[in-house]
Amino acid sequence: MGTVPPEGSAGLPLRPELRGRSPYGAPQVPARHRLNTNENPHPLPAELLADLGAALGHAAVDLNRYPDRDATALRTELAAYLSRSSREHIRATQVWAANGSNEVLQQILQAFGGGGRTALGFTPSYSMHPIISAGTGTGWVDGHRREDFTIDPAAAVAQVREVRPDVVFVTSPNNPTGTAVALSTITDIYDATTGVVVVDEAYAEFARAGTPSALTLLPGRPRLIVSRTMSKAFGMAGLRLGYLAADAAVVDALQLVRLPYHLSSLTQAAARTALAHTDALLATVDAVKAQRDRIVAALPGLGLTSVPSDANFVLFGGFADAPSVWKALLDHDVLVRDVGLPGWLRVTAGTAQETDAFLTALGEVVRETSADEGESAP
Repeated sequence: MGTVPPEGSAGLPLRPELRGRSPYGAPQVPARHRLNTNENPHPLPAELLADLGAALGHAAVDLNRYPDRDATALRTELAAYLSRSSREHIRATQVWAANGSNEVLQQILQAFGGGGRTALGFTPSYSMHPIISAGTGTGWVDGHRREDFTIDPAAAVAQVREVRPDVVFVTSPNNPTGTAVALSTITDIYDATTGVVVVDEAYAEFARAGTPSALTLLPGRPRLIVSRTMSKAFGMAGLRLGYLAADAAVVDALQLVRLPYHLSSLTQAAARTALAHTDALLATVDAVKAQRDRIVAALPGLGLTSVPSDANFVLFGGFADAPSVWKALLDHDVLVRDVGLPGWLRVTAGTAQETDAFLTALGEVVRETSADEGESAP
């Protein structure tokens, strides 16, 4: 992953705020156990694959025609899923879908951000928020977190009132730290701004029992947006389907900036087929959460710690040199994510076998590191 050269070296009239930036991307390096991109490790059910083949074949008959521009049937079924899972009545007119939640976020910034406007997010958080902000010409401000990576509601409110952002991002559960944000904190932030508040809930289905969704806050809050994805809990990362729920007026605004026919017929057919198999797809969530909790429970025995996680990953640390530990794990054929936080790494909760491999490798690396430090001590 390289940086974009300045204008003079390539003769390109690149926008100044994009010069020297690096594109988003997790390292794609060979490893037997790839636990760095928070994918659901479980294969899709056979019955879904059979129905998916039939649905795609049916949709392919009309590929000479443009798809449903408004994805009406898909949005209706997404609204039904959100209504069931949140116990809130969410209408199809409140739902919008796009190519992954990143396009959803991009459209939000195109509509409510842009030149002369500002977005604020509480970092460390999802690294695409500032990248998409830059791509849409939206100024970016880093919000503050406590040392334990939680958001201090009073400090957040004070900063929002000072900056007066047009878009505020709250990631819950937060990536890369994993912890969900209290609904009271979200409402405090919402009340402190006249801009839109985007609660990025990409990992919401993995939350611990009793953790409510911000979907329950939508009534009476026309500037609140909750984004979701089918990439994580649904195990459909290759489908690229993200969506949001908000006031119907927000959905109307996003249609001003969406590209024509932005969701293909095949994508819509595949997503609708997946939604018809929701119970089977989400049946793997408890298994993933069990492996997450198993990782958390094992870390203290290795002299390490973790951040409480409501996601399908664990931020773990206590390292003097996290990049060296990342490399040592890779040497053991285990790929985790170095998210750039000194002393910390992030691991995806995979299958039981992948957890075995990770914990075994981590134990060996910790012992090797301790032995090396002992030999170098005076």
